[in-house]
Amino acid sequence: MRIAVNDVTPETKRATIIGWVHEIRDLGGLAFLLIRDRTGIIQVTIPKKKISAEVLSVFKEISRESVVRIEGEVKEIEKAPGGRELIPSSIEIISKSESPLPLDVVEKVSAELDTRFDNRFLDVRRPRVSSVFKIRSCILHTVEDSLYKKGFTQITTSKIVGSATEGGTELFPIAYFEKEAFLNQSPQLYKQMMMAAGLEKVLEIGPIFRAEEHNTTKHLNEATSIDVEVSFADHFEVMKLLEDLIVEIYEEVAVSCTAELASLEINNLKIPVAPFPRLTYEEAIGIASGKLAEGANYGDDISTSAERAIGEEIGCHYFIVDWPTSIRPYYAMPYEDRPSVCKAFDLMHPRMELSSGAERVHDYDQLVHQIKEKGLNPDSFSYYLSAFRYGMPPHAGWGLGTERLVATMLGLQNVREAVLFPRDRHRLVP
Repeated sequence: MRIAVNDVTPETKRATIIGWVHEIRDLGGLAFLLIRDRTGIIQVTIPKKKISAEVLSVFKEISRESVVRIEGEVKEIEKAPGGRELIPSSIEIISKSESPLPLDVVEKVSAELDTRFDNRFLDVRRPRVSSVFKIRSCILHTVEDSLYKKGFTQITTSKIVGSATEGGTELFPIAYFEKEAFLNQSPQLYKQMMMAAGLEKVLEIGPIFRAEEHNTTKHLNEATSIDVEVSFADHFEVMKLLEDLIVEIYEEVAVSCTAELASLEINNLKIPVAPFPRLTYEEAIGIASGKLAEGANYGDDISTSAERAIGEEIGCHYFIVDWPTSIRPYYAMPYEDRPSVCKAFDLMHPRMELSSGAERVHDYDQLVHQIKEKGLNPDSFSYYLSAFRYGMPPHAGWGLGTERLVATMLGLQNVREAVLFPRDRHRLVP
């Protein structure tokens, strides 16, 4: 029976392992195979004069990244990975790999991003890369577990929609029989409708699509968004929910992913400290204006260079709050005494924006008015607006970018590295 590599100990005595040939070293009278599975790496030692001719014959046919089954005796050896080695009594090549490999799985030779993405199935075999996705899995599990314990209901909403979430041109049109349709930019409208349904606290983790013609290290055209919406809550309450969740995620990764962090050479994951600093939009613009030669103007969105300048000044996770109503979506709630400013916020990492949220407009007439103010037609949102006519509770929520969270936590230089199969302006396959 097969045993996982990391379950093989000197006390195991005999073991059968199945995995990929990570490395081959032939030193003449002595040869070594490093065999890798999802749990780790084990050394197989082949003393040629003591091994059967059959085993030796199979060894000579092995190529790197072939899948092999090896049975043998386990011995304790201090210098080997994990302090043990396997002396084979039998070797079987289950699936032979072609040579040369498109990229170096051992990571001695670096590969360009395009080469890595073109051969993603090989790229993820690299321990550093697989560690990213194991940590990403831990993050999403932590989100689900934490919010489930807080009474959230996980939902799944349609990704094929008949109208834009926020208007604009950043839409992927699709052929949907005889009708015009688009890939959804966000579950925003649907999760708000679930507030009218009485679920009160909802969570969705799912894909979102933005037809932005960016080609930067922080943009994707298909991303995974963590979305929540909470009834009877204001923007302060959901901001606290968000920052507490971020801290919990970091703490869980630090405890549960020690081997993966070590693989990424992260020896001490810095845990954010809540509460995070709160800057008003006006204060943020002031900081950027003082640091950038081109300045920053009130009423404009915050540019990448401005984000970087503010992040350098703050040096940790922080919120930008109290945005101009004119540059936020129609569903953001304005302050009653300052209608030009709304109860919206962005969660920022010093490198980039991670999340955007707000308290929402819950009054039907006010929402129709704000849709018109944005130059949109309320008739296009009739299915959404109907939920506000029959008792919509006050509510607030946010959306958090999974890939950006992973990239900033792990220091990845490009957000595409946090996606198995990234979709950007130029990449549609694999």
